[in-house]
Amino acid sequence: MPWYVYVAHFFAGVFLANGVPHFVNGISGHRFQTPFASPPAVGESSPIVNVVWGMTNFAIGAWLLLGIEALRVGFNPDTIAVFLGAFIIAITLAWHFGRVRNQ
Repeated sequence: MPWYVYVAHFFAGVFLANGVPHFVNGISGHRFQTPFASPPAVGESSPIVNVVWGMTNFAIGAWLLLGIEALRVGFNPDTIAVFLGAFIIAITLAWHFGRVRNQ
């Protein structure tokens, strides 16, 4: 499999994991940080903006999983790439939002 498929699947994990907090906060009616707030990634956006941003992340992640070359599920480099992308962005966002929200 070409190297760029692993890169696409890594970023699919990034986008899918990033979509979760935006979508969940949005459908729960809570404001949450987005790149569209002022200041970006620190200020909070409305629940509607968060739902749209979360769904956009899910759509990009799905396209990267299926549109470049379909993910092969199992213990293989494809799945590891998705897991690493999701894990790295999850740790990064937990650190960032923990500082922003002073927790």
